[in-house]
Amino acid sequence: MAKSLLFIPDISGFTHFVQNTEVEHSQHVIAELLEVLIAANTQKLSLAEIEGDALFFYKENEVPSQEKLLAQIETMYTSFYGHLKMMEKNRICPCMACSSAINLQLKIVAHAGDLQFLKVQNNRKPFGESVIQVHRLLKNKVKSDNYVLISNDLMKELHMSLSYKTSLFNFQQGSDSDGKNIHYVFSEINTENLTLKPFLEESHLEINRRPNMTFKRVFKTTSNQLLEVITNYKYRNFWSEGVDDIKFTINEVTRLGTEHACVIGGKHLNFKVVTKKNENDELIYGEKNIDSPLFKELYQFFNITPISNYETKLEVEFYWKPKSFIKKMIILFFAKKLLTKNFTESLERLNNIIESLKKSEIK
Repeated sequence: MAKSLLFIPDISGFTHFVQNTEVEHSQHVIAELLEVLIAANTQKLSLAEIEGDALFFYKENEVPSQEKLLAQIETMYTSFYGHLKMMEKNRICPCMACSSAINLQLKIVAHAGDLQFLKVQNNRKPFGESVIQVHRLLKNKVKSDNYVLISNDLMKELHMSLSYKTSLFNFQQGSDSDGKNIHYVFSEINTENLTLKPFLEESHLEINRRPNMTFKRVFKTTSNQLLEVITNYKYRNFWSEGVDDIKFTINEVTRLGTEHACVIGGKHLNFKVVTKKNENDELIYGEKNIDSPLFKELYQFFNITPISNYETKLEVEFYWKPKSFIKKMIILFFAKKLLTKNFTESLERLNNIIESLKKSEIK
């Protein structure tokens, strides 16, 4: 029987990250990164299981060539660190989870051996000695959280020489004892040698005119908590008056460039997250409507300023440019009045949600 490849990318620092950061955002960050690694699977590996912070892949009765395997490894590192860089550059959330995500690292362990399978509810699950061995290899003495490790068994299948070296890979021998000696080679990954894919770094907008409308309110909460309720779309249709539903990507932290849709009267209005230059301790979250029937330009900015440890001022600014003179008149006589009514009620409902969340935290 031909050998099979067993392949585990494991996000390093996950336990510390979750224990020391806001849980919901840390879960979203990890989920995003796991999806990035799955999308970077160029060798058509089968995904056996998502193991918390790791992915267990295999390729049944086949081991790719050394060239293809190392290319797969490099692709995953490039995708992983490219996404971290994008998250950092386009971040708007100041919470510990979002600000410390850039410190996460990646290790990849690869092994070759015989595979057996269990069938549970029509799902084939790999099991056997090789599965045990590849997971044991994760518990090694490598003094790094950013490396690739290849078992001796896999090296033999690849006909890989220890002297193999590139700008990214510089393998060394290693071994551990866990009942029996386990031998492998490993290479620390210098992320500076990765060619990261370019991404759109969103800029801070400059709007050199007065807003068309402004709403203000003081909330008895912290600025971070107020920002979280506004930017976490699972709350949005509970406080945004006139909005029937919100369509958004669940496992995604809101950042510059992310998009969502408001469903109003059966119609989808699509928004993109933007921001503008802030002052002092002010937090700014903005949305740009990208398909309005009335406006050729429509922005709303939530300017959040701490007053004290327990009070925060919110100033919401609306900027727009109508598509035509007729639509300007419609906005002036109808839409503006409706917006005033709906948004005044929205701020009241937003306050109710914040007060409700504070009570649940006390309990």
